[in-house]
Amino acid sequence: MPHCLQPSLRKPAVILCLLLSSTSLSPTWGQAMIPLETVKLWADTFGGNLYDTVTKYSGSLLLQKKYKDVEPNLRIQEVDGLELVKKFSEDMETMLRRKVEAVKNVVEAAEEADLDHEFNESLVFDYYNSVLINERDARGEYVELGAEFVLEPNAHFSNLRVNTSLSSVQLPTNVYNKDPDILNGVYMSEALNPVFVENFQRDPTLTWQYFGSSTGFFRIYPGEDMGGIAQILSASSLGIRPQGSMAGPSLGIMAFLDVSTQLGLWSSLTEPVNKPAFVSPGIKWTPDENGVITFDCRNRGWYIQAATSPKDVVIVVDTSGSMKGLRMAIAKHTISTILDTLGENDFVNIIAYNDYIHYIEPCFKGILVQADRDNREHFKQLVSELVVKGVGVVDQALREAFQILKRFQEARQGSLCNQAIMLLTDGAVEDYEPVFEKYNQLDRKVRVFTYLIGREVTFADRMKWIACNNKGYYTQISTLADAQENVMEYLHVLSRPMVINHDHDIIWTEAYMDSKLFASQAQSLVLLTTVAMPVFSRKNETRSHGILLGVVGSDVALRELMKLAPRYKLGVHGYAFLNTNNGYILSHPDLRPLYREGKKLKPKPNYNSVDLSEVEWEDRAEILRTAMINGETGSLSMDVKIPLDKGKRVLFLTNDYFFTDISDTPFSLGVVLSQGHGEHILLGNTSVEEGLHDLLHPDLTLASDWIYCITDIDPDHRKLSQREAMVRFLTGEDPDLECDEELVREVLFDGVVTAPMEAYWTALALNASEESERVADMAFLGTRAGLLRSSLFVGSEKVSNKKFLTPEDKASVFTMDHFPLWYRQAAEQPAGSFVFNLRTPEGPEGPGEPGVVTVSTAVAVTVDEKTAIAAVMTHFGPLGSQEAAIHRHCSLKASGLLPWKTQQDR
Repeated sequence: MPHCLQPSLRKPAVILCLLLSSTSLSPTWGQAMIPLETVKLWADTFGGNLYDTVTKYSGSLLLQKKYKDVEPNLRIQEVDGLELVKKFSEDMETMLRRKVEAVKNVVEAAEEADLDHEFNESLVFDYYNSVLINERDARGEYVELGAEFVLEPNAHFSNLRVNTSLSSVQLPTNVYNKDPDILNGVYMSEALNPVFVENFQRDPTLTWQYFGSSTGFFRIYPGEDMGGIAQILSASSLGIRPQGSMAGPSLGIMAFLDVSTQLGLWSSLTEPVNKPAFVSPGIKWTPDENGVITFDCRNRGWYIQAATSPKDVVIVVDTSGSMKGLRMAIAKHTISTILDTLGENDFVNIIAYNDYIHYIEPCFKGILVQADRDNREHFKQLVSELVVKGVGVVDQALREAFQILKRFQEARQGSLCNQAIMLLTDGAVEDYEPVFEKYNQLDRKVRVFTYLIGREVTFADRMKWIACNNKGYYTQISTLADAQENVMEYLHVLSRPMVINHDHDIIWTEAYMDSKLFASQAQSLVLLTTVAMPVFSRKNETRSHGILLGVVGSDVALRELMKLAPRYKLGVHGYAFLNTNNGYILSHPDLRPLYREGKKLKPKPNYNSVDLSEVEWEDRAEILRTAMINGETGSLSMDVKIPLDKGKRVLFLTNDYFFTDISDTPFSLGVVLSQGHGEHILLGNTSVEEGLHDLLHPDLTLASDWIYCITDIDPDHRKLSQREAMVRFLTGEDPDLECDEELVREVLFDGVVTAPMEAYWTALALNASEESERVADMAFLGTRAGLLRSSLFVGSEKVSNKKFLTPEDKASVFTMDHFPLWYRQAAEQPAGSFVFNLRTPEGPEGPGEPGVVTVSTAVAVTVDEKTAIAAVMTHFGPLGSQEAAIHRHCSLKASGLLPWKTQQDR
């Protein structure tokens, strides 16, 4: 724990002095007999001097007096945590509803476009090499297969190069880009472009909007330059210019990269006569080092969850001797592919059979387990270890699979929706008909999908009979490359009832990392959730067939969502968090999804399946977790231990937890407030004119991560700092600016009350003697409103730690997740006491950097028997200055230059 020094508490000084006496003093007088009473007197003297010094340099007494002077204008508001969490939830619901409306607009446009589109088997597009977009030759002219495509960095899209007038279309390498289904689908989906643009104009907070087709192409808005992120996007792409757009060249061309030859030939576009073209060059895609892109939108969680309802799945795999060699390799890859199509709302188990049946995970015998990432990866590992032997007896395995599904259905467990059995074998099956007659003949509630492994077709009829008589689907997988496309077919079958009934269910995904941004922004952390909705064919001739056209989705950055729970309303130790109805964390200040490998940060394997109980571990009875999973509204209190300074220190607090659901989503919101001053807000009044005057002082800054005014939506506001935006708002210069008026008022008041500190610290710096010991490099203070005032006592080139109070040192500044370390430590100590914190450099540059000492104290205000923290005063200096003061005091005494007992000692 950090040392806390009050006038009557000087023991830390004793410890330091004795330590120096035994290690730093010369052997001659270090061996002198020093009476214990004398050492205690030294400690008292040094403690008093130290307390006077830190009080002087912090200026805490002056600021306390300033708050006393304005006490008649002060009031302390007690925070109602339950009302606060409900207000945050309503704001989040409003924001998320706008995203849902945007997705619905795209879904409606896609279904209308399909209804109007007449399939053209002979529709042909000549293509050119999209990798060469914007490429020039040595003469500065566009290369033969390239063309100009305007892309500009956009702050709203994390400074990626995009064109907000265009969408682009990506194809995975294993999808043939001249297939008539692809060409007709891409052509039909051109109608989505104006809808994308209109959605973005209506709601500028929207980020990526996209349509994933059941045939494999992926249309995303806005068009973007994703060069260098080949593991995500395909080199096969198309770009469409929406109707009325002036961006890009006017000639009509479609971009493709030929999968078979990797060559591009470009010529005129052949258009159907009944529909005008509005097309422009595709954006520049970059393949990986092998020229291959494996990204397929149909494998993404948002697509799969929207395309099908939750499901219980039992995978039955043949491990008899006939499956040896390539067949077993194909079967393992197929199982892995099936597992990749499952999500947290699905339940699964795997049974292997030969002469007997066995669960590949004995601990899961007779049950279904949630198909979360941990379980899926565990199953994949076990599947990779399967060996073949013996003779296959399929009837026992099928009977076991039906019994598991029946037990779970009767117990109202599992997904409570679709149920399916996936049978993987080379086809040599017998005695299976009695099993289906017993368990699935009447209502055929369990669909059975059969996968014939290998090139042998002798037993294909048996596999087809099993699938067709059990409302499933039969497919043959003869190579490893066949697995991906063939496995996806079962999703279309499971989606048919939903398609026929036109159930446009809205789904929200768990948190996941936007790897595009992670790769392009120096590994910055961007966690997202996606809202998605299926798109169905409404044509009369196909409606009864239940044809799924694809899925529409839009991303929501969780950081943007959490901005609706502003930090200043939560207090010094408070925070807000989100979790899903499966108990997984969406957002939490203690969620640490990255780990360091050398100099690089990488996502942890299971970063998006962290359970609430793993971060709120004091909830041992899982009362909080259960209530939030069930979407309840309520509160509870818990004694907690809060780690600080990378776990080096711990605070013992009592926290109040408030929670409620976010309507029409599977999410719940929690708000945590620490008891005592954490639930009190100090409020005061000041005039705008006086506040503006102090707001413009150069020693004042604001929390860079906090939202005082919304500047990231309107392009005219993006270049404004928060302080500049606030000034424009207060002066009425920009009436279109939206600002948090409560927070702005707090900043103005804090600015006025703390303004005298600038003159006080300046006078200290001017009065400091050239010869005097260097005590501090800088003094500064922070308030609950994120206001920071600072003053240097030395030249900027002499500051001990130049990263301190900069964004590089996140622990020392206000962020969206936490108050500064020095603020949090001082807030929990008695008023008038000081917290000393020794900060030693870390990392490879550590040994060459000096250590520093921060000294902090809280300024508290009490009104009507309620206490709130008004500000925290701090100064810091080099570690050597503190050592020198102690060493000088002890060495002068021990050397005889000062008497053992002086008037000062007494």
